[in-house]
Amino acid sequence: MEQTGKAAGPAAARAVSAVVDGLAGGVSPSRARQLRMVAGMWERALGQWPDAVARPARAAELFGYEALRTFWGLAAGGRLWAREQDVGRAPSGATLRVVRDCLGILAASVCPGEEVWLPVVPQPEPKAVVPPGQLAVLYRKLADMASDAPVERHGIALSKEDRVRLLALVAVVLDTGARSSELAAMRLDDLGEDEGTVRVHRTPQNASALPQRVVAERAGVGEDVVQRFMSGRGGVSPGAREQVRAALAGLGPGGPAVEDYALRPGTGVAVRRWLRVRAGLVARLEGTQSALWVSLKANQWQGEPGFALRPQGVRKAYTRGAVALNGVMAGRYGWSPLPTTLEQLRRGAGFAPPLP
Repeated sequence: MEQTGKAAGPAAARAVSAVVDGLAGGVSPSRARQLRMVAGMWERALGQWPDAVARPARAAELFGYEALRTFWGLAAGGRLWAREQDVGRAPSGATLRVVRDCLGILAASVCPGEEVWLPVVPQPEPKAVVPPGQLAVLYRKLADMASDAPVERHGIALSKEDRVRLLALVAVVLDTGARSSELAAMRLDDLGEDEGTVRVHRTPQNASALPQRVVAERAGVGEDVVQRFMSGRGGVSPGAREQVRAALAGLGPGGPAVEDYALRPGTGVAVRRWLRVRAGLVARLEGTQSALWVSLKANQWQGEPGFALRPQGVRKAYTRGAVALNGVMAGRYGWSPLPTTLEQLRRGAGFAPPLP
């Protein structure tokens, strides 16, 4: 009987992998990678399952109380890493929260309607936000620095293109409170007349909660179109974009929201400056590039500048600019160092409510 149980373990892990394959089309690419990571962790856990605990024979048994407790003990102890050199290293709190969230997603698919035990992972204390007065100083200083004049101090410099993009990016965040994923999803046609408004496609922080199948059905498009639209990857025709927008707007409370925000006059000026820089960057690219925020330099994946920034690229662009700006402005009257994460800036933004 014991031999039968041990042989059945890997079958349960394979069943979880099949569940992940079924979920992959309805979640963001990053969440799909995380789910596959947890499926691999289950396979490694079953390979070192303690004899004192009943070995799960079916996928549903993986989400029983004792099985989950055992899995979590192995995961929290750093025993389920894929690479041998990492085994024994305790996972960070952020990693454990990802694993916990993925367990909840998998449990909902494997055991629908059933309550399962999930571990509690302490949330970190929020980092301090930018004081409102500092935001005003930031806005004024960046507006001054977005001219053609070079800005350099102690060997640290910000190019004109970097300054113009950073000003526009920061100004839009201050007016809308947009997250990096929402900034990456912005397209040129999200800007209103004379850059007086901008449309923000609000997405839950848990990308797996996006009802992409529902949106696709309502919009009459494929799920891949919805995924490209929500992730800001582009490749969606104007007609399909409008269909997806209408479907998102019809989801009501609890679903992704499409909101229009008024931009301050200074933000409009900053965005128009950026659009002129952007036009030069995308001019050499083949095909159309509709992303509002694009790269300034070539990288190892894209041999030319002007390609759409992904959420991670948006965060890096802000961080790089903020670090350089802090170096340039260090010691100047009225300037306090900026936080180097976009999320801290966003949480400090006192943006107005969306337009009715």
